[in-house]
Amino acid sequence: MEFLKRLVISALSLGLAASIIPGIVVDNWFNLFIAAFLLGLVNAFIRPLIVILTLPVTLITLGLFLLVINAAMLSLVAWILPGFHVGSFGSAFMGWLLITIVSWLASKTIGVG
Repeated sequence: MEFLKRLVISALSLGLAASIIPGIVVDNWFNLFIAAFLLGLVNAFIRPLIVILTLPVTLITLGLFLLVINAAMLSLVAWILPGFHVGSFGSAFMGWLLITIVSWLASKTIGVG
């Protein structure tokens, strides 16, 4: 049940980002939920590897490079999934930021996690 709550929160956050941020486009509801699921997988499995591989750069930039990595993970999902598009790095960065804030607020409000 927790998994479904997190998936719905992620999908709604992603949908909000697509409706507010120019450059992020989701073709339909099905792709929205698939993109949310893939984003969870990418953040769980690929992101930690990238963080480890780029640890020297992250340390030199005092952690700011993690912002680039997070935006890149959203772009990676867009690259994998037809029907989900991110137009630029700026769109990916703003989308990641909005998705993170809305997901965190919704999770705290609903009591997930």
